[in-house]
Amino acid sequence: MFHADDARMSINAAAFSSAVHRPVSRFAAWGAFAVLFALMVVDYVDRQVVVSMFPHLKEQWALSDSALGALVSVVSVAVALGAVPLSLLADRWGRVKSIFLMVLVWSAATIACAFARHYGDLFAARAVVGLGEAAYGTAGVALLATLFPPRMRSTVLGAFLAASVLGSVGGVMLGGFIADRWGWQMGFGVAGVPGIVLAFALLLVVRDYRTVALPATDPAAKTAPRMSARLVATELLRPKSALHTCLGAGLNLLVVSTMWAWLPSYFHRFYDLTPTQSGAKTALVVLLGGLGALACSFVSDRLAARDPRARLYVPAAAALLTTLLMCLAFAAFTPGPAQFALIAAGGFVMAGSVGPADAVVIDVVHPSLRATAASVLSLTRNLFGLAGGPLLAGLLSDRYGLGVAMAVVPVFCVAAAFFFVRAARTYARDMQGS
Repeated sequence: MFHADDARMSINAAAFSSAVHRPVSRFAAWGAFAVLFALMVVDYVDRQVVVSMFPHLKEQWALSDSALGALVSVVSVAVALGAVPLSLLADRWGRVKSIFLMVLVWSAATIACAFARHYGDLFAARAVVGLGEAAYGTAGVALLATLFPPRMRSTVLGAFLAASVLGSVGGVMLGGFIADRWGWQMGFGVAGVPGIVLAFALLLVVRDYRTVALPATDPAAKTAPRMSARLVATELLRPKSALHTCLGAGLNLLVVSTMWAWLPSYFHRFYDLTPTQSGAKTALVVLLGGLGALACSFVSDRLAARDPRARLYVPAAAALLTTLLMCLAFAAFTPGPAQFALIAAGGFVMAGSVGPADAVVIDVVHPSLRATAASVLSLTRNLFGLAGGPLLAGLLSDRYGLGVAMAVVPVFCVAAAFFFVRAARTYARDMQGS
């Protein structure tokens, strides 16, 4: 049944649709994409640069694996805690100004890591890195979802978020290479500078879109409703497919974060490689993950033209393949070429929800809350996924060994597939606002 409220939501969404009213030229849209993409690369360089330094930090401060994992997890916990309030602020204050300040904060905190004299100093600085990065991805998603037409949404957002893969590759390679030659402190110093330069480029290149109001709850109302916490929560909780997609994406990223954080240490311990060599081998797996994320985003957009639910079925299938390939690799094969081939294959499909999941959440919420809705997705990804994975694997490794941890964690992708399929049941209806 198509009610008046549904019509009002559809009219508001259409009036703000980038497919109907492109706010900038195609050249300007792609210019903005280039700067936002580069900043996402830097974001993940600064997040992941620490993982190839694990052997050096373990030796210098005699740290346990759980303590090392916490250096990765604390960034994601800070992102999760700050994502919703800072994204809501970005939706009200402006995306571009908010991003500018966020980049300055996380870049300065990364440089501060170089001056840590104890584990507690480094842990605290890493937490500030996460706080600075808390709403960058969500504000970037909101900008790009407005600059490009909906038919390209999964592909554009998938490409933007795939920058996290390039950043992770750069982080693990840069950290290991510099730490082996000049010490781990220098690695943080080098990683923190590019963000400051790009922050000023952002102000010159990217133009924000005008913030629109939420739809009036009273059809006769002549003014937009006040942006109250209750109204925001009502709009965010209305589409059930968004909630299920957020849960699935979080569980999927739990597996991804585990592999990205602990593969350098796994290759160092089980393949007897140097940190630089381990970082390079891990970088290949991470790069394959980026290519896989782009492929899944493209396929989901193509299939969604016939059946919108493909944006959820594609990541569900990728999640199940991830469990099969990764569990088989670590549980049934010994270190060597065959095991690495399975790890690489699993790495290709592992990030299959990046792009499609973001498109689903953007599709079913009102345009005035795009950054805020993306922040809810970011919260589940960071709190349950990016924070939970490295720490859980570290705890399992301390108790049972790293090989067991790597074989067990991929099972969480089965639960991710379940939530993606659940989301598909209501996705088409939620897009209509029913």
